[in-house]
Amino acid sequence: MTWNYFGFSRARSASNTTSTLNVINNPADISVIVIYFVVVLAVGIWAMVRTNRSTVGGFFLAGRSMVWWPIGASLFASNIGSGHFVGLAGTGAAGGIAIGGFEFNALVVVLILGWIFVPIYIKAGVVTMPEYLKKRFGGNRIRIYLSLLSLILYIFTKISADMFSGAIFIKQALDLNIYVAVILLLLITALYTVTGGLAAVIYTDTLQTIIMVVGSLILMGFAFDKVGGYENFQDAYMNAIPSVVGNVSAKCYTPRADSFHIFRDAVTGDLPWPGVIFGLTIQAAWYWCTDQVIVQRCLSAKNMSHVKAGCILCGYLKLLPMFLIVMPGMISRVLYTDEVACVVPSICQDVCDTDVGCTNIAYPKLVLDLMPNGLRGLMLSVMLASLMSSLTSIFNSASTLFTMDIYAKIRKRASEKELMIAGRIFIVALIGVSIAWIPIVQTAQSGQLFDYIQSVTSYLAPPIAAVFTLAVFCKRVNELGAFYGMLIGLAIGMSRMITEFVYGTGSCAQATDCPYIICGIHYLYFGLILFGVSCILVLGISLMSKPIDDKHLYRLCWSLRNRTEERIDLGEDDWAEEEDSKSMEIEEQETEPSCWRKAYNCFCGFNQTKAPKLSKEEEAELKKQMTDTSEKPLWRNVMNANAIILLTVCVFFHGFFG
Repeated sequence: MTWNYFGFSRARSASNTTSTLNVINNPADISVIVIYFVVVLAVGIWAMVRTNRSTVGGFFLAGRSMVWWPIGASLFASNIGSGHFVGLAGTGAAGGIAIGGFEFNALVVVLILGWIFVPIYIKAGVVTMPEYLKKRFGGNRIRIYLSLLSLILYIFTKISADMFSGAIFIKQALDLNIYVAVILLLLITALYTVTGGLAAVIYTDTLQTIIMVVGSLILMGFAFDKVGGYENFQDAYMNAIPSVVGNVSAKCYTPRADSFHIFRDAVTGDLPWPGVIFGLTIQAAWYWCTDQVIVQRCLSAKNMSHVKAGCILCGYLKLLPMFLIVMPGMISRVLYTDEVACVVPSICQDVCDTDVGCTNIAYPKLVLDLMPNGLRGLMLSVMLASLMSSLTSIFNSASTLFTMDIYAKIRKRASEKELMIAGRIFIVALIGVSIAWIPIVQTAQSGQLFDYIQSVTSYLAPPIAAVFTLAVFCKRVNELGAFYGMLIGLAIGMSRMITEFVYGTGSCAQATDCPYIICGIHYLYFGLILFGVSCILVLGISLMSKPIDDKHLYRLCWSLRNRTEERIDLGEDDWAEEEDSKSMEIEEQETEPSCWRKAYNCFCGFNQTKAPKLSKEEEAELKKQMTDTSEKPLWRNVMNANAIILLTVCVFFHGFFG
């Protein structure tokens, strides 16, 4: 039978002709998985106990006390979710190493984050990115708009994609229904996110980064050994053609001639080089420099040197996915050509339950069929680690956005306890919407998950990147230009995205009916055009309206970053009342709690004693410490030297694989 979902039509058989083998059924694998969960929960509980979770600053920013190595590890783990393991490997299996250039691009942008954007955010004294726009432009509409748009992006490009990709692996390993697998994973993922706050997330991210890198290195060794080394791998991949091709065009199942090049033809390439260099940089600027998930980790650092060191560590770690994920995905096509590279819809339907292609199973297939008992369980743990680290980061940051930028507007007198409860409840609602979106993720962009993520980002993110870039570097930009530029840019991007969803993106074997004038432009080029249009709109509307006086912009844009005068914020900050509001007074008048109440408060971090009320002088000193971006000259020079080395490494890898 067939069914339609937002324009996608997918064949669905009552019973599959092939059944996934349950291979995680031996003591060694099960023991490794159990040990993994015990260790992760222990680290999460340890972080819960040792950190102050009873305040918004403690829960959402880890008290701004983190050092460089957990920040760098958390940046990497938050970025490399199960969507990367499934998506990067799948796109690599389908089209070669060019998708690895997406990872190399991050080496440059993550330095821009640490050296340019984070100092501005810290000097501004903000917790969320919408809060920065509120201070920069004034008014509440742009703050609400960005909060809602960011949450939409989380659902479309992150949460649903990560849950789907993690469930693919679990389905392959345990033969579970994809939605049952998602729900089981979410239960334990949400547990320490909801209870532990950002500190628990960062510490568990650090542990999971180690697990991901070690496990992936082991699998890479097995894969290259099986295929006979790098030279044999190149030859074998170029000849990895499925045995059953039906009447499908040869270009659909024959590996591309430029499979081992990052830079491809600007017109005919599946990932054209101008798009990879320029269009991708716009996406990366949104993700690394303006996205709450990433920036929030940097804002938790104890000083600027730790921010920069964390960014450098993350940059070096971003060199690894090409070798740990993309190339093993290509090897999976070599070893399991008829399954991973299937092109006949009926065969693909039997292999992976979707008729647009099965490259998404490349990495799970490699793990389950190639690795011995015990190590297979370790790699399942790696996939769980990548899924959980990515989801926990998104849950925490999405909760922060909703709590600080939306709920606090609705409930102006809400206590800190109420704000944290509201943020945790919101996570549950976010999960429900994301699960409902999974069927679209499953069939979009010819079944290539990573292309789906990047395409949706190209449709929605460029206007945000344009506004933040101009907000930091052009003080002439005002609220009117920023708001309408972002609004019109979103309308343009949404028109492309909705049209694609209605017509479907099709596959090589079955072309889409989407009009060429709308869907014919490559998504990386579309993102580049949309960024340019958004910048023109923002600047044009701003120039036709009244500028913002410098006294409102001190330490909010690059040219005024070192000004020491007191800044007069635009408009009144009516988003939250003082802590000693009436609601807080009522809360403090509670009687001695029961034993059950004490246990609940301890679990959620509500039982810690309230901090003493500070005098105005003490508040001023605390604010000065929280917005300080000074560095010791020695460490500043060390960080700058390391940044130059990282850029040199980046240029070398682009040249070598270009």
